[in-house]
Amino acid sequence: MFNHWFRNNKVAMLLLTLVRIYVGYQWLEAGWHKLTGGFDASGFLQGAIAKSAGEGATVQAWWGSFLEHAALPGVNFFNFLVPVGEVLVGLGLILGTFTTFAALMGLVMNAAYLLSGTVSTNVQLLLMEVIIIVSAANAGKIGFDYWVMPYLRRLFHKKDTAAAVRPVMPASAMKRTV
Repeated sequence: MFNHWFRNNKVAMLLLTLVRIYVGYQWLEAGWHKLTGGFDASGFLQGAIAKSAGEGATVQAWWGSFLEHAALPGVNFFNFLVPVGEVLVGLGLILGTFTTFAALMGLVMNAAYLLSGTVSTNVQLLLMEVIIIVSAANAGKIGFDYWVMPYLRRLFHKKDTAAAVRPVMPASAMKRTV
């Protein structure tokens, strides 16, 4: 029932637009501060790794191991990816462009922050991103998705429509060729 309402209702479309813009602003602001203020993820990663050891560990050991052996050695990549990703998620949600994908990438980043032991507003944002993802295209109808998604459907389904228009050989002609 709620799923149908989220995906098809015009009131839901308006509410989802407000939620989408709020979440997008949160991502854009966080990413912009990281881009302009100098961002280094190594301290955050080392703190999360430290929280994965001992009796009172608040970060799961498997995640701490991933951070220690994959993320920390590649910290320069994450120093670029995190702020740029946050800005792109923010812009995608604010403008309503690739809305579902932007919300999904925001959800992935929020999950990574939560797994690293940071609560902050990540839970709230993650729940709103789930609602945006569940609502599918309705969340982006008041935005550039209104024009972008139909264009991409036509662009990638040209071969399918061309094959559908191709004349079909009549059965009588097939019998003669055999």
